[in-house]
Parts: sequence; structure tokens; C-alpha cells
Amino acid sequence: MAKKFYVTTPIYYTNDIPHIGHAYTTIVADVVSRWNKLLGSDVFFLTGTDDHGKKIADTAKKAGKKPKEFVDGLIPKFKDAWKSLNIDYDQFIRTTDKDHEKVVQEILKKVYENGDIYLGEYEGFYCTGCEAYYTEKDLVNGCCPIHKKPAEIIKEQTYFFKLSKYQKKLLDFYKKNKNFISPEYRKSEIINRVKEDLRDLSISRTNFDWGIPLPFDKKHVCYVWFDALFNYYSATRRKDKEKYWPADVHFIGKDIIWFHTVYWPAFLMSAGIELPKQVFAHGWWTFNKEKISKSVGKVINIDELISLTGNPDSVRYFLMRGASFGEDGDFSEFALIERHNNELANKLGNLISRVEGLIEKNGMQKCDNKLVNELNVEEIKDLMEKFEIDKALGEIFRFIDRCNEYVQEKKPWETKDKKVLYELADSIKKIAILLWPFIPASCERIAEDFGGFKFELKELGKSLNSKTEIKKREVLFNKIETEEEEFKEEKSKERAEEKKKDNKINKSNEPKIKMVGEGLGSVDFSEWDKIDLRVAKIEKVESIEGADKLWKLSLDVGELGKRTICAGLKQYYSDKELKGKKIIYFSNLKPRLMKGVESQGMLLAASTSDHSKVVLISPEKDIENGVRIG
Repeated sequence: MAKKFYVTTPIYYTNDIPHIGHAYTTIVADVVSRWNKLLGSDVFFLTGTDDHGKKIADTAKKAGKKPKEFVDGLIPKFKDAWKSLNIDYDQFIRTTDKDHEKVVQEILKKVYENGDIYLGEYEGFYCTGCEAYYTEKDLVNGCCPIHKKPAEIIKEQTYFFKLSKYQKKLLDFYKKNKNFISPEYRKSEIINRVKEDLRDLSISRTNFDWGIPLPFDKKHVCYVWFDALFNYYSATRRKDKEKYWPADVHFIGKDIIWFHTVYWPAFLMSAGIELPKQVFAHGWWTFNKEKISKSVGKVINIDELISLTGNPDSVRYFLMRGASFGEDGDFSEFALIERHNNELANKLGNLISRVEGLIEKNGMQKCDNKLVNELNVEEIKDLMEKFEIDKALGEIFRFIDRCNEYVQEKKPWETKDKKVLYELADSIKKIAILLWPFIPASCERIAEDFGGFKFELKELGKSLNSKTEIKKREVLFNKIETEEEEFKEEKSKERAEEKKKDNKINKSNEPKIKMVGEGLGSVDFSEWDKIDLRVAKIEKVESIEGADKLWKLSLDVGELGKRTICAGLKQYYSDKELKGKKIIYFSNLKPRLMKGVESQGMLLAASTSDHSKVVLISPEKDIENGVRIG
């Protein structure tokens, strides 16, 4: 009997069409769903929409429509977006579905009869944008910390859920279930907040009627979060779906982690329902470090996103590869096209095109594929198990690089070695199977070209049929030539300006320092007033594929948040020497793409004139991250 695996996205507010933020979580869930299908699991993948709440009611009113009419008009936009991104979900749930409403009312009645719901009066702050209650200390200058808009003060009769009753039970649950709150570094904040103060929660509203009526008091409608969270459970109440509960993982954005790791388990405990196994809160995609969302006026829609390369698989690949899963990633058209051209077109696409052409001309001969011994499938499986998705892709592309090197080493266009061509074709088959969760349409095209095969991990143990007729077809990924040339021209101009600047500086008698990033250029003291220098801590040190001198450094810059830079320090510092070190960070420099990684500034170091030694300029350890220098 196949192991069951149940994965969910949050259900998205139907106040506007879907954008990159929705796409990210949904693609992640689709990748993990497909990966578990590769493993042979019995998978259930749920997504959908949150149709209720004050936010929807207000948006519908502005549009001059009834709430139901308004949300019904947006549902096709979500379904079309997921179709265009090749999202293979099993069920699309809506909180207006009758069977969902029925389940929510049954649970409300049960929790009420258990004595966990009581009538009272709420007075305090509320943000309609995130449908959340806030205390005064939660606000930033009276504004919601997420939407940066003033929170409204509400006072009304309401039913409360006894959240405070579950404080100890929640803390005990977190202790016993180490992976429930993921990633690990998000756990302490939730636990500390639960320990500090867990107040009873208002779960009904009377100043609007767009929601599920309470079964014990029809004048009140259910608080949108009590309603919405139970979608994960109500989807499994059908007879053919009951086996899937509890969920194996809920993928969510970090802004809704409190609702999913505090409210949700407490509601389930009260109702006597088994709790989900894991809630994984990922970071945001940002523009200039600000969250991409309709409510803050920064958005890129799905159609616009796909149009940048014309290939949905490029979008899927970029979002999975462009940031460590769990952390924030800053979006740019440049970075998307660079990955499309350099990794998908040049590395993967070129490998397939060359091998197809050589086999069409010379044929292939079955042999023991020794090349594939360099493919570390167990490492990829381990990384996917831990949701280190970008690293899993990095491991697959390490093998793609090796295959390209193998072509150059063996020169089959000269030797006509049919066994080498078979090794390469068989390796491409295995690459396609492993990449299928990430870029499914492209891998299905590869399968067609190479004789057809099943997308299952056990298929990796089967050799490619040597009698398969392979012919060169059109390229898998068309390079974005025009945009790439523009980017090259822009980078060339930047280099020319830097050279001119360096020549000017070299004539100066002022002492010099290093800005360690792309190259090791110098800057004189007279220019410091133009640069924002901050104290930062190096939290993570990673190698960069294809870079011998660069480290990828993840920084904590205090009030500026998390930043990533590339620094040419490998010959001077080991990763262990750098991790945890305090540095001085140039925070307001223009980001640059280096080896596929966007470097968001530079760090400060001193060096000898011949660059034989570079020493980081490090502030005292007790200086807080983010403090400005100068």
C-alpha cells in the first residue's frame, strides 16, 4: 500500500487576481507533490480560495458587486493561472463550498458545547488587510506591521475562543513535535510569544454578514480565520479523502505563521481532531526589499511573469532556484532571464540539443553507464526531504555540468564513440526524471524525444533502450537574445565607469580600503558620505556553483533585514572563519548578478597592495546589527 502524502497551499483571498506571491507557494506545493509522486506516494494536493471576510466584502462593495458575484468572477483567474503554470492540484476548495460551510458549523457547535466559546465584548485594533487583531505594542506607529496602514479600532459584542486555555498544551506540543514549526529559526519567536501572552480570541463579527453564521447565534458570522483554516480538514471529510488527514505539510508565507501554528492547532485540540505534522513558513519575494502584494501596491501578475521569458517552466525554475527556501528573495527581470539563458538554455538545453544531434548522425551503443555514478540521487532525496529545494536543484545541475564536461572531454563528434553517446542519452533520461517536479512540461518533451519513460524514481534504475530513435528537434529553451544583449551592454557600461573611477582613485594619495564583492575595487575616503555603512553579522556561508573565489554570504543587517552578498574571500577565509563574524556592510550599492546570485552590496576589508592578504574590518561583537557607521 502506497504511503499517503497530503500537501496544501494557503487558500488565497479573492480580492484580486493572483500574482507572484501566490505563484511561489503554489509552485512549491506542486513541486513537492510531484516529488512525492516520483517516490511512489499516494498524494493529495489541495489549493483554493478564501471567499469570506471583511476584506472581500469591502472590495466587492467598491466594485459595485455582491460579495458572491465578485468572488465568482475571480475564481477562473486563479484556475487559469494555475493551469498556465502547470499546477497539478487534486482539489480546488472554496470557503463558500456548501460541504465546507457544513463542516465549519459542526466544529463551531462542538467547540461551543465543549465550553471553549463564550460571549463577550471586544475593543481593540484590527487590520482588514490581513484580517488580524493586534495589540497596541504589535503596531508600528499605529500601523499594521505588514500593510503599513493604520489599524482600525473596533468595539463590538463578540464570541471569544478560549485560546489562553491552550497555552501549556501548545507549548507541550511544540516540544514533542520538533518539526511542526519550520524552518527551525522561526520557532523561537512563536514559542516566546505563546509563553509571554496568549489572550482569548474574538471569533465572530456583527458589523458585516459576509461569512458563515454561527450555529448557536445567527446574528454573528464566523471570524474569517476560524472559517479558512478548517479548509484543510473539510477537504478530507469526503469518503474517498478521509485517509489523507492529518496533513503532512502546510506551505504558507511567513506573515501568516501565527495563525497556522497557534490558532490552528488550538482549534483542532478543542475539537478533538488530530493535528497536522508540519507548517513550513517560507519567505517573501520582494521588490527592493519590500513584500510583493496588492495591498502594499507592489505586484507582478502571473501573465506578466510568464511573458518575461514566454516559458512557464522558466518561472517555476527561477522561483525554486532563486532563493533558499524559507528565506526572502528579491525579484528582478534581469535575474530571471539570466537563469533562463545560462542554466536552462545554455546548460540543460544545449546538452540535449548536442546529444540529440550527435546520436541522430552517429547512433548509440548500449553499455554500462559509468557517468551516472557521479549523480548523487541519495543527496538529492535528502535535500528534498528537508525542503532544501534550491540545493536539490543545484545538485541536479552539478551533474548537468558534469555531462557537458564529459562531452568536451570525450569529443564524440570526432571519435564517433557510440558508447559515450549512449551514456549521455541515458544520463539525460535520469536528469529529466529528477527535474520533472520542477519543470514538468520540458521534461515531458525530453521523454518524448528519448523514447518515453515513466516519471518514477524507480525508473532511474532502468537503462535507456539503445534502439530508441533519437532525432534533433527544436531547442528546448529559446534564449532571450535581445534582453540579454541589453543587459550585457548595461554591464559593460558599468565596468567602464568603474574602471574610470578606479583610475581616478589610483591617482589619489588617500589611504585605500577594499569593498569586497565583484572584483576588489577601491574607494577613497572622500566618497564615504555617499555610502550607507552598516554593522552586519554573517549568518550563513555557502559555495557558489562555478565560482572558485566567491563565497555567498547571508547577512543579518538588523533593521534592514536579511541581505545576500557575494564576496571574493575564498582564498583568504574558510566558511567556518566567516560564519558568525561581524562585518561592515555597504548597504546602498546597486545589486549585481554574479554567477546566478544577486549580490546586494559589498563588505569592507583591508588588503596589501599585491592582494596577497585581505583582512575584514570587524566591529566589536556587542554592537547591534544594523547600526550605521559614521
